Amino acid sequence: MNWLESVGSRTTPLNFGPMRDSHAHGRVADSRGDTLEVWLRMDGVKILKASFTSDGDQTAMDCASLAVHLSQGRTLGEMRRFQAVDVLEAMGQPGNGEALLGAELALRTLAMALRDYEKALKAQDEPEPHCSSGCGEGCEETCCEGCDHQEEGGTQARSAVGGPGVGQVRRRILVMSGKGGVGKSTVAVNLALGFAAEGLMAGLLDADLHGPSVPKLLGLERDTLQTQGQTLLPVELGTLKVMSMGFALKPDQAAIWRGPMKAGVIEQFVKQVQWDALDVLVVDCPPGTGDEHLSVHQALGQVEGAVIVTTPQEVATLDARKAITFCRSSRIPVLGIVENMSGFICPACATCTPIFQTGGGARLAAELGLPFLGSLPLDPSVGAGGETGRPRLFAGGVDAAARAFQPILQALLAGGEAKV
Repeated sequence: MNWLESVGSRTTPLNFGPMRDSHAHGRVADSRGDTLEVWLRMDGVKILKASFTSDGDQTAMDCASLAVHLSQGRTLGEMRRFQAVDVLEAMGQPGNGEALLGAELALRTLAMALRDYEKALKAQDEPEPHCSSGCGEGCEETCCEGCDHQEEGGTQARSAVGGPGVGQVRRRILVMSGKGGVGKSTVAVNLALGFAAEGLMAGLLDADLHGPSVPKLLGLERDTLQTQGQTLLPVELGTLKVMSMGFALKPDQAAIWRGPMKAGVIEQFVKQVQWDALDVLVVDCPPGTGDEHLSVHQALGQVEGAVIVTTPQEVATLDARKAITFCRSSRIPVLGIVENMSGFICPACATCTPIFQTGGGARLAAELGLPFLGSLPLDPSVGAGGETGRPRLFAGGVDAAARAFQPILQALLAGGEAKV
């Protein structure tokens, strides 16, 4: 019996489709915009059953179906040694071309699902909280509220272990611009996806309450806001957790709110969302330097820094200066400046045409003594990816925009010296 017979037909494999009562889930998009999702049922040691969905071509479907099929019965340790070449050998395919891309995407998605599962296992093994005052095992009694003897237990420690909020978020990065229309949300979305693709547990908070575009950019328009008691549950894309006002609004519904209402919502999005332990939280701030920015900074507390997004022309860099001034007055380090829409690269001849002025972001960074993270060209595929919910920059594709994005992502991963 060959693998096609054991898995199913080429067009509709038997292991195609979401799995109910799964223990792990992963979702990854590749540089072409193809999305793969994997569901796993586990017994604590090995994979009992696996299924997948894919919007890729037939080769991508075949690779995903076989990789998922071969993962069944493997232990977590065996999965760490599972490689794309194993899938290609089972298929009888050479180690290059579309089959290789499909196999690598399948293994990245499986790895993401397994990381989620291992984190869940680790959370289950956390010791019960306790209080040295001896007032009750587990610190469940109200006498522990405000107790000066709390060590690893009590109300405060329970929120740090598993409660809502950003107490376990290691890095908090703001993405800002002085004005709208410069591609700030596109940069924020792709940074968050890029962090997740690098194996980090990442979060993305859309703080633009009046124009929440993150759900559209990620293809999550149909998701709605979910709660568990008083806790808000983020929408999950693999290891990326997402929260946006867009999940609570209808497509044509406006949030007509004054400052205090907006401040309250932002505080909820920071302190009442089940962010859990994240390596990094990216905050897509609204344009300008108003109430929302002050509320975000106050709610987050410690912030690693801000990425300032601008376009090359002076009318944009003038407003980017205001965002930098806000950061300096609020003592928020500036991680660097990104210049977006820095020339249009012709898809036919690869000639770069400066639609706007050139070099505005680099000049601004040099003048203010700030890091210049890089320039991103205008690319029709990036716009199309945003329209269809398939972001393209982060995945390390072969087009100019994806190549230009990688040094920006790597610089932020490395955590270079920020300037105040």
